[in-house]
Amino acid sequence: MTEMAMMAEAEVWAEIDRQRVDLADFLLDLTDEEWDTPSLCTGWRVRDVAAHLAMAHTGFGRFSVEMVRAGLRFNKTIHDTACRHAVVPTDELAAEIRAMAGSRRKAPGITIYEPLLDVLVHGQDIAVPLGRERIMPTAAAATSATRIWTMRWPMSSSFRPRQRFQGVRLQATDTDWSVGEGELIEGPIQSLLMTLARRPMRDGELSGPGLRASPR
Repeated sequence: MTEMAMMAEAEVWAEIDRQRVDLADFLLDLTDEEWDTPSLCTGWRVRDVAAHLAMAHTGFGRFSVEMVRAGLRFNKTIHDTACRHAVVPTDELAAEIRAMAGSRRKAPGITIYEPLLDVLVHGQDIAVPLGRERIMPTAAAATSATRIWTMRWPMSSSFRPRQRFQGVRLQATDTDWSVGEGELIEGPIQSLLMTLARRPMRDGELSGPGLRASPR
């Protein structure tokens, strides 16, 4: 793995703040039809993804209650709470995301890198199906890609990067970042991050002989 320095804590929080404010502005520009468009997350509309991001400060107590309500199924809990919150008016959802800028609060049991990963990837989950462009800052995307690659169980169970890309080397073409060993897959770090996050690999974004054996 290339020695890729992770962003320092102050840099991470500053980028999270910028991304939350920028995403809030982005959301306010959407039409009612766009808010109800299916996102890249299966079964989630744009408004559901936005609602999920707006709930990033949910405390352990409330989350525990919601887990019980969902039969102790983690993914169902996340989905159901987001869908219920998505009935909030869209301008309020954007305002809730904006209001988190400057806060250093995070959910129990996670690092500072997960809020950064969430806002970057979910921002694409919203923008891509709408045909709108959101460019990730390179250092933030590289830090988030490194975080996915180095996650331990149980956090890694959602992405399973080392199993999915066994025998493959992932290499960024726009920054000094690479992981893995084997046949090469290369492309912009933003595209590599989305692939590591198990989002659909879009034609032409990545290239290399490793694509023959990699999961799509």
